[in-house]
Parts: sequence; C-alpha cells; structure tokens
Amino acid sequence: MNFVAIQAHASRVVILSFILMSNHVHFVLKADSKRDAKAFIEGFKHRYSLYLRYKYGVKEFLRGNDVRIDPISWYDEDPEKAIAYVEMNCVAANICSHPSQYPWGTGDVFFNPVKLTGRPLGAFSKRACKRLLHTDVESLPEDWLVGADGYILPQNYIDVAAVEACFKTPQRMNWFLSNSSKAKKRLEADDNLPAFRDQVILAAIPDLCQSLFGKRKFSQLARDGQVEFVRQLHFRFSAHVNQIARVCGLTYEQAARLMDSI
Repeated sequence: MNFVAIQAHASRVVILSFILMSNHVHFVLKADSKRDAKAFIEGFKHRYSLYLRYKYGVKEFLRGNDVRIDPISWYDEDPEKAIAYVEMNCVAANICSHPSQYPWGTGDVFFNPVKLTGRPLGAFSKRACKRLLHTDVESLPEDWLVGADGYILPQNYIDVAAVEACFKTPQRMNWFLSNSSKAKKRLEADDNLPAFRDQVILAAIPDLCQSLFGKRKFSQLARDGQVEFVRQLHFRFSAHVNQIARVCGLTYEQAARLMDSI
C-alpha cells in the first residue's frame, strides 16, 4: 500500500482507483500518455521487487509479470465501468460483501462521510519513516496521514473529488458496482456450490499438504502432486480456477492447466 502512495507521488499520473489482490493488481489512472501509465506500473513493480529482494532474497521476482494497459475514454461511462470493475474484484473473489470492507484499495474512499484519521507523516522521525516506508523518501507531504495498519491512507493521494464528480451520487456508483461484470460473475458463482473465502483455504493449505503429501507448501509438490492438490481444493472447497490461482500463487494459465489435468 505504501509503495502505491510513494509511486503516485513520484509519477506523472493521477490514481482514480486501485485494488491489490493476492496475485494481481488493478489501477485506474489518469495519465497524459500510455508511456506515463507504464512508467507508474514499472516503478511500482521496481519498488516492490527491491523490498522482496531485501526481505526474502528473491531477485527479479516481478520482471516477468505481464502488464496490460487498456486506454479508456472520459466519455460513454467508461470511467465508471472501469472503476466499478476494479472495486468489485474483492467481492467477486468472495473476500467481502462490499468494496468498502476491503482495506487494500480504494473501496472505502468514495462518498464516505467519515474520513479515516491517522498520524501525519511529519510526526514521524526520519528513521521511523524509513522503517515504515521501506525506502528513502523525504519529499512526501508531511500532512499525509498514516492509518492504524501502518500504511498511508489512500484518501491522501487519490483524486477523490474527480471520481465522485464522475459518479455524481452514491446511488449511481452503487448501481455501477452492482451491474459491473465482476458483480455478475459473483452472481453466477452463487448458483454453484457454497464457496469459501480465500483466507479459509489459505489457512487450510499447510495441513492439507502435510496430510496428503508430507509437505508443508504447495510449491514443494511435484506436478502430479499439484494436480491432485488442485483436485482436492476443487472437491473440498468448491474452489474455481481463479480462486485456486490466488491461494496457490499461480497464474490463471498455470491453474487452468492443472485443472485440465484432473
């Protein structure tokens, strides 16, 4: 979350909406060019890669990750549709019932009469600020607020006014949220067997790996074991391919290939 704030301040883009999921991210940006949008994404990936390298010793962890940039117009309700699609990712993943309940994005920023409070960055010492942000950044606005979870609140760097002016009213925004393609995907999923939240499956994975294969991690399994493990997740938790990809740390294509092998 802090890397989003830092990169937003350092880039030539305006963030309208974003969400961080366990295996992918979405941003709705207002930029002068596709190059500026790509520079923002590459900068975010670079900061995150440095952190992963420092903490886990993993090199070039995000270099191979694909980036897809789709231009949208400011007309024909394109911004509303794009923002609603992004915000509803957490709902479609069965993590929460409304975007405002998901903390890792902008779900609770818009049309919220109660602004979140926090501690200004200026109240932190340089050492504490570096420890918090995992980088040397001294140019961030001192009045930006840090919330209780330790990250800079999105309301500080998101163009909230532009988004609210685009949707006009909370009712109109809720209509787009309810009618987005992500919302429809959730409704279709509700017709199937009961689903479990990602957190429930993630908590069960170590014990399931141990009981079935004598391993603690999915990544330690050979391909045949991964195929069987995916089959077990599908059978025990009614997990679909997107959810399996998220909880196992796979791409959609990798998860789909394992599912096809069942």
